[in-house]
Amino acid sequence: MAIPRLSSSSAARWLDSPERYGWVSQALHWGMAALFAWQFTGMVLRLLLGRTPVTAVMVGSHAPVGTLLLGLVLLRLLWAWGNRHRRPPRERTPAGRAAWLGHAALYLLMIVIPLLALLRHYGSGRAFAPFGVPLMAASDKLPWLMAPADAVHGLLAWLLLALVAGHVLMVLVHQYVWRDGIAGRMLPRRRKGPPSGPG
Repeated sequence: MAIPRLSSSSAARWLDSPERYGWVSQALHWGMAALFAWQFTGMVLRLLLGRTPVTAVMVGSHAPVGTLLLGLVLLRLLWAWGNRHRRPPRERTPAGRAAWLGHAALYLLMIVIPLLALLRHYGSGRAFAPFGVPLMAASDKLPWLMAPADAVHGLLAWLLLALVAGHVLMVLVHQYVWRDGIAGRMLPRRRKGPPSGPG
């Protein structure tokens, strides 16, 4: 039995294309951006305000949200691989190569940082059930598993924030200085309004 194919208009919306990213890529991108904003806002507020009811809620969700982000970034990489022949092409220019290296560094940090945190939690011997899903049972404490995250987890997180800031800055440059339309690839397609009548 043949698998029904999406219509060309449906595929254009959901899948990536050489002109822009589809709905799935956009949802993953902006959903992860919102979660990272939550994570970093909580950390900054804790540094500025110390322990308050608000920071307690935000910091208390840090580990579950970080685990969710790890799952989403892996899903995003799988989706990117499946769409690799459809996606907007990488520019073969110095700026294009720099953009590729910047994105590679972002993805690497988005994987390494939560993995280190998960290793630290496992090494702590405490159970871990993000959003009520049992992921780790309580066990013996293993300090050597905790050491890498204790050493560099926070440092790498601030490096990630700096790269994100650079990413946002370059989006603004593309949009308002170079005006090349690249920033619009990750935005929903604008609906065309009905043609205006005479008058």
